[in-house]
Parts: sequence; structure tokens; C-alpha cells
Amino acid sequence: MVELKENPGAKLELELRRGVLVLAVLSQLRDFQYGYSLRQALALRGMPIEEGTLYPLLRRLESQGLLASEWRIEEGPPRRYYRLNDAGEALLIELTAFWNAQVATMSGLLAEKGA
Repeated sequence: MVELKENPGAKLELELRRGVLVLAVLSQLRDFQYGYSLRQALALRGMPIEEGTLYPLLRRLESQGLLASEWRIEEGPPRRYYRLNDAGEALLIELTAFWNAQVATMSGLLAEKGA
């Protein structure tokens, strides 16, 4: 009997996706957003994220001094809104430059003969 192995491609895709989540989240926090609106914005742009991943990430980024947050009571229940602070803006610029360099490098590697 042939044993079926786990799809290694799916696992590697998940690892790649995890690696870009911070940049994706930072890119959407130039203006204040609360968790659900952030999840919607990311999903609409092709980067869905689970609540169990997003909220711990937001708390971690805030504890690292990259986000400002405030509670707002508008329509409905109170919501915590997050936005990049100056350190977060600087990191977004730095990570964006790194990302763009990596994309250029990978595009060259993947375009090589046989890739």
C-alpha cells in the first residue's frame, strides 16, 4: 500500500504567508482601524487573517512600541482602534524597502532558466 504524505507545498505556503503578515498588518494601519475592520481590509486585498492570529499580533506590535491604540465608544460596543506610531511608520518604511528588494531578487532567481 502506498502511504500518502502531507502536502509539503501547503506547509511552505503557510510559512511564507506567516512571514509577511506583520508587513501586511502594518501596511493597513496608517489610519486608525479596529480589529474587525482590519480583518476586512486585509481579506478584501487577498490576505485573510484569523482573529486568533490578528489580535495577539496587534497586542505584540503595540507592546513592541510600534502601534498607538485607543478605546472608542461609537455605535455599538466599545472598540480598540490601532494605528502606526512614529516607530511603526519607520518600521513600515524599512520593511517595505526590504520586501521590495526581496521581490526583485526572487523575480530574478525565478526567471532564470529552468525555474
